[in-house]
Amino acid sequence: MDQTPGSAIPAIELRQATKRFRTPSGGVYTAMSELGMTVAPGEFCAVVGPTGCGKSTTLSLVSGLEPASEGQTLIHGEPVTGVDPRVGFMFQTDAVFPWKSVQDNVAAGPLFRGLPRKESLAKARDWLRRVGLAGFEDRLPHQLSGGMRKRVALAQTLINEPEILLMDEPFSALDVQTRQIVQDELLALWEQTRPAVVFVTHDLEEAIALADKVVVLTVGPATVKATFAIDLPRPRRVQEIRFHPRFVELYEQIWTSLRDEVQLAYARTAGAAR
Repeated sequence: MDQTPGSAIPAIELRQATKRFRTPSGGVYTAMSELGMTVAPGEFCAVVGPTGCGKSTTLSLVSGLEPASEGQTLIHGEPVTGVDPRVGFMFQTDAVFPWKSVQDNVAAGPLFRGLPRKESLAKARDWLRRVGLAGFEDRLPHQLSGGMRKRVALAQTLINEPEILLMDEPFSALDVQTRQIVQDELLALWEQTRPAVVFVTHDLEEAIALADKVVVLTVGPATVKATFAIDLPRPRRVQEIRFHPRFVELYEQIWTSLRDEVQLAYARTAGAAR
């Protein structure tokens, strides 16, 4: 199967995907309705939308953590039937073992996949070097700063060389300066292996700075409202690309599409609170 960039077969495809959940009261909540989206091999796709619109649900379907109620989710043209080892998932909160060293945390993935311990630890040291944490191998997670823990999370995820990388607001807890540094590190690491990425964020500037395209979702139940190609030059530095004239143009275009959805979501929340 052809999986090279430019292949006619998408790395990720959601075909008219609908997702419903049972509520505690016994009703049915529709989080997503007939959503259609594709991500090409090697493409960095950012997904934005109002709070609670179903952005994280999109990642759950692609990862195999949740099945679609209707429609299909495909990876490289094959239906998703469960958790796929080709998929890496970086969550909003750090998924670390607090009692394990940084090196052992990063080596956990290769060990779980059957790589001998010696090779797993060597691979972990290499990835810690790539993310700028050489010399911190024996530290425990609580001994690291927030930005350093995010670097550990990147190494944890990328050490398994995923073909598809899912990221659910991974940098939202960081301060602005640290976030920009880690964003640049993400782009540099992504350039090395070029997995297909779906990056969920509330930050429109972050989405434009990182992505090849930005998908705007409607207020829930989510469907795709618009897709924007991000034709900014690569390689990029996040701190600098925001001053590019084209960045400002793209921000205005995408915000015009996103604004109505954000306002509608706010109106619904305000109405429910009365």
